[in-house]
Amino acid sequence: MQAAQLFDLTGEVALVTGASSGLGSRFAEVLASHGAKVVLAARRVDRLTALGEKIRLAALALPLDITDRSAIGRAFDRAEAAFGPVTVLVNNAGVVVAKRFLDHTPEDWERVRTTNLDALWFMAQEAAGRMIKAGIAGAIINISSILGYRVTAGNSAYCVTKAAVAQMTAALALELARHKIRVNAIAPGYITTEMTEAYLASPVSEQTRNAIPQRRAGSPSDLDGVLLLLASRQASGYMTGSTIVVDGGHMCAFV
Repeated sequence: MQAAQLFDLTGEVALVTGASSGLGSRFAEVLASHGAKVVLAARRVDRLTALGEKIRLAALALPLDITDRSAIGRAFDRAEAAFGPVTVLVNNAGVVVAKRFLDHTPEDWERVRTTNLDALWFMAQEAAGRMIKAGIAGAIINISSILGYRVTAGNSAYCVTKAAVAQMTAALALELARHKIRVNAIAPGYITTEMTEAYLASPVSEQTRNAIPQRRAGSPSDLDGVLLLLASRQASGYMTGSTIVVDGGHMCAFV
């Protein structure tokens, strides 16, 4: 099979959370450019609208606060009304609270946990339940992080939740395999996005870049290939429960 066919997503309906900026907007564009209909889900409506206009007929801008459980079902209803059942879910939305462990308030922990972990669980549950009811195969792609495997000071809540995402990916893969639903994850290293660009452009980040064997931070486009691999049933039909690290070799050098 030729590469163009291997990564052809024609007929797929992908819902991407956190699609208003950063990795989410890149994921949406890449999926749409390979034939998928894309549902853009996030809270910032103006940005969703702009991205939807860029992608044009292949996209639906869908305002969604993923921490609002009551809104999740309604979001899938709207997606189905526009394009049919969602066949690819990209659980991308996430937040960081940069504080030391002892300085975290209960509200800080709640915010990080509900966004980075709870929301992914309930989005996956809604997507899988609907796939099973419709009798269709599908894919769930969770976004974890290399900080789910190693930790840095001042990011404790983020590290804990991202580690849980990797374990959740394996657990859901085990239970959903018999329904022909693949569940995999991507664990990026330092990628330049709106969330990280200020830090990565500062002198203090030099030590971080020097710790990466490739001596650079990644760009969102560095995740294109692994995203398409996991979204394509032709390319990864026998692959589930995996978390793929994309970090310029950073994990190899972590101490």
